[in-house]
Amino acid sequence: MQHTVVERELEIRLVLSPELSIPVPARLDYRSDDPFAVHVTFHIDSEHPVEWTFARELLVEGVFRPCGNGDVRVWPTKVDGRSVVLMALSSPDGDALLQAPAAPVSAWLERTLRVVPPGSEGEQLGMDDALAQLLAR
Repeated sequence: MQHTVVERELEIRLVLSPELSIPVPARLDYRSDDPFAVHVTFHIDSEHPVEWTFARELLVEGVFRPCGNGDVRVWPTKVDGRSVVLMALSSPDGDALLQAPAAPVSAWLERTLRVVPPGSEGEQLGMDDALAQLLAR
């Protein structure tokens, strides 16, 4: 089975305070062989990039309304009249508030939804075939 990758490079902003944010190059990745997840790689000034993985559904919903709890929360808002998506990430190493432009994030998400429509993620994993083989034994 051939798998599809949907990528998008974009600049997001790391919010340090209400008055100060800094640009952070990032890459959004979606892979049809990992259909429930989105992967975000932040290219910061360090030896290794910082990677986060969370549910695609969380980002899809977060473009429209606040959602999530715990380590990842996502919500839409406006900053200086522009639509943005905020992502609050929390880990034992620290917390970060990131601001991404809503239009490119939404366009990228739409591409992922065309590759694997909502509700069909399990088909990508071959779970039905594996279960059928297991029960046939």
